[in-house]
Amino acid sequence: MPRSRFALSLFWRTFILMGLLLTAGIVAWVQTFRALEFEPRTVQAAQQIASLVNLSRAALRYSDSINRVAVVKTLSEQESITLKPREPSDQFEPFEVSRFTEAIGRELKSRLGPATIVASSVNNVPGLWVGFQIERDNYWLQADASRVEPITGRTWMIWVGIAFFATIFGSAAIARLINQPLKELSFAASRIREGEYDSVLDETMITREIREVNQGFNRMAQQLAKIEEDRAVMLAGISHDLRTPLARLRLEAEMSVVDEEAKRNIAADIDQLDAIIDKFMDYARPGEVTLVPVHVSSVVDRAISQFRDTKRIRITAKLPIDTKVMADETELGRVLTNLFENARRYGRNTYTGVANVEVGYARSGSWVVLSVRDHGPGVAPEKLIQLTTPFFRGDAARTAATGAGLGLAIVEKALQRMGGELDLANAPGGGLLAQIKLKRAS
Repeated sequence: MPRSRFALSLFWRTFILMGLLLTAGIVAWVQTFRALEFEPRTVQAAQQIASLVNLSRAALRYSDSINRVAVVKTLSEQESITLKPREPSDQFEPFEVSRFTEAIGRELKSRLGPATIVASSVNNVPGLWVGFQIERDNYWLQADASRVEPITGRTWMIWVGIAFFATIFGSAAIARLINQPLKELSFAASRIREGEYDSVLDETMITREIREVNQGFNRMAQQLAKIEEDRAVMLAGISHDLRTPLARLRLEAEMSVVDEEAKRNIAADIDQLDAIIDKFMDYARPGEVTLVPVHVSSVVDRAISQFRDTKRIRITAKLPIDTKVMADETELGRVLTNLFENARRYGRNTYTGVANVEVGYARSGSWVVLSVRDHGPGVAPEKLIQLTTPFFRGDAARTAATGAGLGLAIVEKALQRMGGELDLANAPGGGLLAQIKLKRAS
């Protein structure tokens, strides 16, 4: 089944979901905080300004003309407050221009009286100006506008930025902590799939569910290892038990059968049984291989040397001498031998009765592709995908076939153990084309 182009690992999926959740929480928290702090901040700011106005009003009201100058000077020096008479000709800009400043203006008028004027500048002099009365005299009080400023956007950005980066790193740490046991389980499962049963997961995990999964996996690995060991012993026993009577039959045929043709037929049947046993043993062979740089041409030459009967098969190879692939030399030789044997049995030319086999070579990126092509009748397209199925034969009418139906299944299994691939197709012009793909050795 093809993988999605945008498939995510479990770590990134957990990380993104947690990051989105925490980011949404931060945004909701910021909005809630802004809503909750809005009214207290406006009341506090208005209260501070109203207190300054009331103190200034009281100081001016109860001081004589001489001390009044000293009071104004002291307020200006110590509190950064300017007091000056309000003239009818003064030009001012209203202070209430936003939701925050409107709330402060309302609060000041409720504390100082409806005649209070709040301005952001008077006669083009910026500041927080509050117009009030002392008896029938009008005054301006100028204070620093920063006393009533809301929290700036820069401050909000700093807070949100800190929270965002804390969310990112926290999400990454938590996602890694959550997915680490699953990553270990995935790695151990891949080793089991490759026939290595020595992976042991931690059974002392604090998390109960992970601990139980690890315990179950370890028990399963132990059982599979025992089954594999029993299978190897059983196969060895079967091979020995079958070959012993076959050897006796061969000896009795040589000594007892007088008819030479009957003797040859018996020997051929025994050889066929021996070959079928070899096929079963090859297919059931354990999956341990050692990948080393292997010269392709030398392995191909050795495999070709096993097929010297030119009346049944002729093999030609065109390969560079210095090409190396990452493979197990014995397994690669077995792969080629099975492909040549398959061509000798089923890829013979209809007219000559000889299987003409061509071995080719190509490079595809970091891969080396070996092709083995015969010039026989080929295989029906709908049956190509079934050729590597154990015990399947492409020609159901071949009742006299001498094989076990395992040759191509052995080839595919061996290539999988070496990290390679097998591709089967009908060649242009007739015949079966088998392509072996292996990693090129650097």
